[in-house]
Amino acid sequence: MLVILSDTHATDGHRLRGRTLDAVREADAVIHAGDFYREAVLDDLQREASTLYGVTGNNDDAALRERLPRDRVVGYEGATVAVRHRSRSGATGLVMFGRERDADLVVFGHSHRPEFDDSGDVPLLNPGSYAQPRGNRPAHGEVTRTDEGLAGELVTPDGEAFERFSVPVRSP
Repeated sequence: MLVILSDTHATDGHRLRGRTLDAVREADAVIHAGDFYREAVLDDLQREASTLYGVTGNNDDAALRERLPRDRVVGYEGATVAVRHRSRSGATGLVMFGRERDADLVVFGHSHRPEFDDSGDVPLLNPGSYAQPRGNRPAHGEVTRTDEGLAGELVTPDGEAFERFSVPVRSP
């Protein structure tokens, strides 16, 4: 399983709880789409996850900016996932970012609003924020590989899966 997080905005720990904590511990890999906020949060998440791929967000401190890239591409079970915190050009910019990297899925954060959008050329996934939802539902993403591509869901820390989605994966 691939777990997708974003927007922790903490100073001293990962703030994981419930299903989100269990999912991170069970995952083959975890993607964090930025705004850890402080370096201690990254360190704490790395202790829980077997493999963690992070990018910086607009609120991350200098120590995080030295350790993490602004964007990255992650391979998962034959799928290509492009990760960036945000695009100043909105959804169009995120789709272009994904196309330029031949991605099957673009993961992003910033709004704290969990959402999946497959209306463009490349599907977009924002897992929201499990720790600081800011008026939205707290959430993270859980993704698995199927014969057809990727199957995923947005899940609350209490374990409620409130949106399911699928992403076709192109053959190499």
